[in-house]
Amino acid sequence: MTVAPAPLGEAIAALREGRTAATAYVAERCGRVDAVESDVRAWVDGPKEREWLVAEAAALAERYPEPADRPPLYGVPVGVKDVFHVDGLPTRGGSDLPAGELVGPEAAVVTALRRAGALVFGKTVTTEFAYFEPGPTRNPHNLSHTPGGSSSGSAAAVAAGMCPLALGTQTIGSVIRPASFCGVVGFKPSYGRIPLDGLLPLSPSLDHVGLFTQDVAGMYAAAAVCLDDWLPPDDPKDSDHPVLGVPDGAYLSQASDAGRAAFEEHLATLDAAGFEIRRVRVDAFEAIEAINDRHTDLMAAEAALEHQEWLDTYPDRYADSTAAMLREGRDVPVGTVADARAGRHDLRESLAEAAADHDIDVWVSPGAPGPAPEGIDTTGDPVMNLPWTHAGVPAVAVPGSTVDGLPVGVQCTASFGSDERLLAWAGLIDAALGGASDG
Repeated sequence: MTVAPAPLGEAIAALREGRTAATAYVAERCGRVDAVESDVRAWVDGPKEREWLVAEAAALAERYPEPADRPPLYGVPVGVKDVFHVDGLPTRGGSDLPAGELVGPEAAVVTALRRAGALVFGKTVTTEFAYFEPGPTRNPHNLSHTPGGSSSGSAAAVAAGMCPLALGTQTIGSVIRPASFCGVVGFKPSYGRIPLDGLLPLSPSLDHVGLFTQDVAGMYAAAAVCLDDWLPPDDPKDSDHPVLGVPDGAYLSQASDAGRAAFEEHLATLDAAGFEIRRVRVDAFEAIEAINDRHTDLMAAEAALEHQEWLDTYPDRYADSTAAMLREGRDVPVGTVADARAGRHDLRESLAEAAADHDIDVWVSPGAPGPAPEGIDTTGDPVMNLPWTHAGVPAVAVPGSTVDGLPVGVQCTASFGSDERLLAWAGLIDAALGGASDG
């Protein structure tokens, strides 16, 4: 089997309490890599050497001999998408550009994880510069299918049980979509809640740092370390059921027949579990094609600026699809870019107004148009994630059911800045759907 349980919440408890030694846990994860990485191919040249990782775990254990003193992510191995700078490891961004061009100080989120006791396990595969050109990674649930992208390696590594936590990024749908395809939990916080410092940018107005785990409880613990100004809500287990909103209409019609059928099954399960569900026509989403176009123009224009010198210097080092997007971005009018940037805030306000008008706490929608497509020459369509990313609101993917053995997830979104509450509510939604993300 290329999928295996590795829930972060359980690992945190065992490591901090001393029931599992950090060296033993790292060695166990290395053994899992040895068993499945040749099939899944989630890592850039494999994770760090076993001896290196065990030595880091031993040093951590020596530094924190008393369980009571151990930091929140003590001994947790973390996969890092290869668009983040990490001290001691090269950054390639899934590209053929010379490694010397892609250097910079360690990403702020990586440093935060290290300070919390986590161990960088290695770099995970990304599509080229977090766009659409895929790498070699395969979906652990079915190796003939894509894991999604651009955070391909991070989602697959967590799903395969090679590491319990991984970093990703999302500029359109690069956390929520692969999480849904791979049957794990994905979290994209509100725009700016995790700093972008030390990240190879694609589109600074749209880039978000995100996380992958197998369990919502583990995601909650990791988010508390990574997000700025974390303010825990009431105990998630004691929270009232949120009112769920379904954005019917043009947006939802973008899902495939299989995706919509699975989503309706998820809604029926949630209804039976006592959740109140309100179907709403969101006025802003009736112009979904305009939102999609606006987002695409803004991303391309900003990416063209970020890559201008590299593309001029190394035009033959880029994949055709990436180069085409960058060249198209150069032609986007300045006024279009300004309108698109303003449109992010307009959409955010429209969603908040719709939620308030209908007393909705959490919007639920398909995490992807359907299950992961066959083949690894595409990473799937991010269209179900795009408007939420454009608005910069927090989003959580929780596992749902399966279609022909492939996972289909549920995307949960809420108002800007309500990340803590959304994660608490996501735990309730996940439990009602069967607790698939408990590992």
